[in-house]
Amino acid sequence: MTEIIEFGSFQLRFLRDRHGTAGSLDMFELVLQPEGRMPVPHYHEAWEETVYGLAGTVSYTVKGEAHDVGPGESLFIPRGKVHGFSNRSGAVASCLCILTPGVLGPEYFRELAALLRSGNPDPARAREIMLRYGLVPVPQG
Repeated sequence: MTEIIEFGSFQLRFLRDRHGTAGSLDMFELVLQPEGRMPVPHYHEAWEETVYGLAGTVSYTVKGEAHDVGPGESLFIPRGKVHGFSNRSGAVASCLCILTPGVLGPEYFRELAALLRSGNPDPARAREIMLRYGLVPVPQG
């Protein structure tokens, strides 16, 4: 069953998760509004991420290098590499994200989205949620 998780400037549409794939993968569509972005660059040590462009252009920064991912293009993000994303294109953009193996699931995104909707998005609480699910936030310099 498809699940949609809203984050304001972006939304995730979960297509497959660790629960239904015996931990093989998590797969979701990321839809990013113009000027939307991942608020905190981060890395993860327990999975790789592959991004496939569907519409528009999503700009990723991986290890300090910029990568624009457009329709039909892909990007591989190895474990342990700091990354983030944004949409500077001026139009809605989307990409398919595949996490392998599937160890994250939608629970992390549900919990973080609930914190952001609470009206009190405490950065310390967001950091705690990220760390508990295996994402390591990296402060921006």
